[in-house]
Amino acid sequence: MPYPQKLLNDSESVVLDLRPHWWFLVPRLALQLLVLAVALMVLVRVDNSAVQILMGIGVLVALVYFGLRYAEWATTNFVVTTDRVIYRSGVLAKSGIEIPLERINTVVFKQRLFERMLGAGDLEIESAGDTPSHFSDIRKPDVVQAEIYRQMEANENRKFDRLGGHVEKLNTGATLSVAEQLEKLEDLRTKGVISDEEFQAHKADLLAGGK
Repeated sequence: MPYPQKLLNDSESVVLDLRPHWWFLVPRLALQLLVLAVALMVLVRVDNSAVQILMGIGVLVALVYFGLRYAEWATTNFVVTTDRVIYRSGVLAKSGIEIPLERINTVVFKQRLFERMLGAGDLEIESAGDTPSHFSDIRKPDVVQAEIYRQMEANENRKFDRLGGHVEKLNTGATLSVAEQLEKLEDLRTKGVISDEEFQAHKADLLAGGK
């Protein structure tokens, strides 16, 4: 199922919404086919009701085992939005992680030769102050990496546009003293509109201009 729109923030939109690569299902599918093949051979060659019942139970167990894997695949989302990277999984019990784009430092993708042929691979996202997050069986991880960097840049540009508007209001507010403008900047920093580094830079400009 697609990522629920109701879980998005205001003005946030989904850029990528991916299921795990189909290779995620292959090991259990192979086991399922193997059990079916063995069961058919036994049913054809052995005329014993107890053995036939046992083979039937084995096939049923293998079907349930594969069904659980499929349900896990169907309820796993790797999502890139205009604000975050989101990973959610789980059929009944849900688990997940959300990484704001502004906290991401590095995105690394890894593909073995066989994975390159399939178009699958792994992603590792390193964010500020956190342990790197590892994601397996990602579809076209190189494309996903490029899209995350593209959204990081767009998000940064939007932040600077917002900041520019606030700073312009401060600069055009001729009736505001330097102290009042610093107070406004401090309010922007508290609300998370600007970072500590941006606050310090604009503070230095205001103090230099007030001398």
